[in-house]
Amino acid sequence: MRIGRALPLLWIAAALAGAAQAQSAPADGSGAYATGHYRNLFVEAGYSEKAVHKKIEAAFQQLFHGDPQTQAIAFDAGSNANGPLMYVTDWANHDVRTEGMSYGMMIAVELNRKREFDAIWNWAKTYMYISDPKAPSYQFFAWSCKTDGTHNSEGAAPDGESYFAMALLFAANRWGSGQGIYNYQAEADKLLTAMVHRPVITAPGKYGPHSVGPMMHADPPMILFVPEIMPHPFTDPSYHLPAFYELWARWGPKQDREFWERAAGASRAFFVHAANPKTGLTPVSANFDGTPMVTRFSQSGEFGYDAWRTASNWSVDWSWWHKAPAEQELSDRIQSFFASQGIDSYGPVYTLDGKPLGATPGLTPEGHPAGLAGTNAVAGLAATDQARAKQFVVALWNTPIPSGHSRYYDGMLYLMSLMHLSGEFRIWAPK
Repeated sequence: MRIGRALPLLWIAAALAGAAQAQSAPADGSGAYATGHYRNLFVEAGYSEKAVHKKIEAAFQQLFHGDPQTQAIAFDAGSNANGPLMYVTDWANHDVRTEGMSYGMMIAVELNRKREFDAIWNWAKTYMYISDPKAPSYQFFAWSCKTDGTHNSEGAAPDGESYFAMALLFAANRWGSGQGIYNYQAEADKLLTAMVHRPVITAPGKYGPHSVGPMMHADPPMILFVPEIMPHPFTDPSYHLPAFYELWARWGPKQDREFWERAAGASRAFFVHAANPKTGLTPVSANFDGTPMVTRFSQSGEFGYDAWRTASNWSVDWSWWHKAPAEQELSDRIQSFFASQGIDSYGPVYTLDGKPLGATPGLTPEGHPAGLAGTNAVAGLAATDQARAKQFVVALWNTPIPSGHSRYYDGMLYLMSLMHLSGEFRIWAPK
């Protein structure tokens, strides 16, 4: 075959195939991004819009402004030159994590709570942000700090950075950017650029040289469990947020928009490989091909606390974009499994093939966790079995707001799940 004649024919064929695909599946999909319509599964289940708003407001007030000893996870912490300070704490572990801080910012921007948003961001930038150009985690955030701002770790966790970036972009679009650290668009662009392009920085560490690079793996384009340089890098299924990547492919730094679009596709394919074919459960840590990765954080590749979030991630992706029909099957699969375990009584941790394991002290109480009840209900956004999905929605409605020792993680997931299911967690686009 003569290459000079073959290539044009291949280009024409590819163009025609692309045009056909564009007609059947527009680039923007057919979900909430394209239609502006967000389902309210609580209203669909028979609850009034007024009751739904009241329930979300009660959860927000309890978790952000409730009794400091038994209810609240957010605490005012004075002020500095940039204004008020507030942190979100993991009450059970007595620390402040980028996970909770970024969740707190996302909740605040979605519920139009600019004061709380700015105060949490101010605390994160003041105490968690690593500004030393020689530090391995430069331009990222220390994933864990004491409540006085002292770092427990100099390492970063990409789930926090992902939510920081998305919350900042939503804030820029909803409220407009301000000055300094409140130039939300500039702060988001800087963080997104570092996640993809941050050069490797090496410095002495407690256990020898410590090297940190970008948070995104280049090929396949997937988020890393940690940005530390490892012989065998791996990922965390619950960190995959294709619904966000699609927005970054439109609003993020221009040089990386094609990368984020590819990352969204890679995550959608990854979910299918990572989910157990029988239960739909995903491991805490995984290789890029979806197989479980055994680490000191995940002794047997089990469905653990991080993994609660994975079904919510693929279901929100379906709700916003309608680009990966396999996500519907995954939601049906995982809801079928948990329904078989007792919809009001299943536990927190399982082997991937569905054998229950004991809870971990300090993370959640023994018994039925409110956070997992929330994410399993959010799976109903993608599920095709609407009768069964309604059972999970009703079960979450009847679950009280988390309080007490383990209210942090359960509470964050509980509140965000209420928001997802009510259509109150939505895309804030540029005006």
